[in-house]
Amino acid sequence: MGVKCNIACQYCYQHPQRDVEDKRKPYDMERMKKAILKEGQKFTLFGGEALMVPLEDLEELWSWGLEEFGVNSVQTNGSLITEEHIDLFIKYKVQVGVSMDGPDALNDVRWAGSLERTREHTQKSQWAIERMCAKGIPPAMIITLHKGNATADKLTEMDRWLMDLDTIGVNSVRLHLMEVESETLRETYHLSPEENLHALTHFHRLEKQMKQLRFDIFGEIKQLQNAEDHQVSCVWKACDPYTTAAVSGVEGEGQRSNCGRTNKEGIEFVKAPLPSYSRYIALYHTPQEAGGCKGCRFFSMCKGHCPGTSLEGDWRFRTEHCQVWKKMFELAEEEALAEGKTPLSQHPARPYLEKRLVEGWSRGQNYALQSLIRELAQKPQMATV
Repeated sequence: MGVKCNIACQYCYQHPQRDVEDKRKPYDMERMKKAILKEGQKFTLFGGEALMVPLEDLEELWSWGLEEFGVNSVQTNGSLITEEHIDLFIKYKVQVGVSMDGPDALNDVRWAGSLERTREHTQKSQWAIERMCAKGIPPAMIITLHKGNATADKLTEMDRWLMDLDTIGVNSVRLHLMEVESETLRETYHLSPEENLHALTHFHRLEKQMKQLRFDIFGEIKQLQNAEDHQVSCVWKACDPYTTAAVSGVEGEGQRSNCGRTNKEGIEFVKAPLPSYSRYIALYHTPQEAGGCKGCRFFSMCKGHCPGTSLEGDWRFRTEHCQVWKKMFELAEEEALAEGKTPLSQHPARPYLEKRLVEGWSRGQNYALQSLIRELAQKPQMATV
């Protein structure tokens, strides 16, 4: 159903698409299935709000998905989940991701038309999380940080909520720094770099107090400092905005699409046949004062981050959250050194790895750091190049 949604999160990066998209967008089950088979991999139902699709169509897709791929998944705001949905999640092995920013007022930015309806939807999402945990299928969570939930005065309430999630069985939380689509949005909800850093370092300390709940950001940055990048998120993997390797979208009529984070003007560009890594070659050579990454010791790990968060909404620049990520990489660097380890940012082989990354991008290849490390292990004399 495209980017159609039952709520209107005020920071949603899909609003530019909603402004121009056909509100009556149809879908064809057989065309979608054929397109998925052509992609050749398991799929995630994604919106907008995926659970606006009728229950019988969800069951048809998940029944087929289980038969073809052995597993299913869905990303939802959680407010439409019912017992019937949960029964289908269990029956068809559906891995569920829930996007929610906090309890009660801390979730108000995920607006549903009025304060009363917004709080009602928040309670429904909370019920769904608790019910899934009770049924033994805890969801993964996505939390976007903004002034409504992550300023210093709100962190104590967030702590209580997250500790409760940890207690009932939630074990995975992805933290998003808010993506900005307008200056009005920036002024109203966007955290300053200092506020983002304060929130992230606060949650990093909180993580150490929890039994099982882990925030993806901290683990991934540590992995990247160890040159272990096969399992990290797409934002660290030199995403080409015209092919978005991490997102092979299949729309309602079976057409291919890219990650919506790059659709800043509401335009769904056709997926290009071949990837281009010109953004990353340019960032490597462009001075930091001009929007690039030249000379940054974290470049091989961060790569300018997600093009959807680029300065001025222009994917040719590095992320506007550069200051935040630099500090988080510095913290991981300090932790590694304290443990007697040499992080990638301080490793003598780093210049060689950067050179190999750029060489690969110039040929349309996007090397994994782990592959380049194995290459070095076979040719140890190259480690000091």
